[in-house]
Amino acid sequence: MTQHAPLSNENAYHYHVMRRAIDVIDQAQEPLSLEALAAQMQMSPSHFQRLFSAWAGVSPKRFQQYLTLGHAKALLSERFTTLDTAIGAGLSGTGRLHDLFLRWEAMSPGDFAQGGAGLTIYWGWFDSPFGAALVMGTDRGICGLGFASEMGAEATMADLVSRWPKADFVEDPMRLRPWALTAFGAESAALEPAPMYLIGAPFQIKVWEALLRIPSGYVTTYSEIAQSIGKPRAVRAVGTAVGRNPISWLIPCHRALRKSGGLGGYHWGLPVKRALLAFESAQEDMRV
Repeated sequence: MTQHAPLSNENAYHYHVMRRAIDVIDQAQEPLSLEALAAQMQMSPSHFQRLFSAWAGVSPKRFQQYLTLGHAKALLSERFTTLDTAIGAGLSGTGRLHDLFLRWEAMSPGDFAQGGAGLTIYWGWFDSPFGAALVMGTDRGICGLGFASEMGAEATMADLVSRWPKADFVEDPMRLRPWALTAFGAESAALEPAPMYLIGAPFQIKVWEALLRIPSGYVTTYSEIAQSIGKPRAVRAVGTAVGRNPISWLIPCHRALRKSGGLGGYHWGLPVKRALLAFESAQEDMRV
């Protein structure tokens, strides 16, 4: 069940190094120079520089700033968006990822209540810029995407399968490959845009709709999401719904932070959330 269909073995290797770098940065008492960080990673400074520049588009020194634990607070200060104004300000257009999806639709509440009965869900493993990714989809679009670098492949599979216990699951990575390629940033006229198919309870889908309005490179808070869906007192329930988002990265639950500037939780592991936010911050800086 864990055989991967590579999207980019080079990107997968880059993420493996990224994960190690997070541990090194966390253990350091002060910011590390390029030479010191490269030595900790057992790489030459030049190789380390090339690797990070290829993956993130910025220098290792700059990227180290994105990976620090205080980066979330900086994002809330510099790139916070209220969901009511994000679209009006044109922010949603700045994230190229949002342009990859021509459509998304949600399963009806009645169908959701049946636990996926009568639904065929195809699945496959892919290498991604953020480690091994499990992609699931129906004929209508991607319905599941999880990262295994922290949880492991078996736990990731079990987690997504448990969302729709009565569905029929069929391994078919080639069916999903065009969508997976597009989802992780491949650009080709031969690739079709990747639609999404949201399978969840009505309240969850409202929260996921709100998440889709957060542009790449920006963040918001759980309380802001609760406010935007007309449930200002339901911050805890919103947090639960964010955590139950089955389509990570594409429905950007990693862009939801605590009001205090804390990262909050992340279903697939906080190191993954930090890498996602750091990657998007770097891409946004390149666009500015």
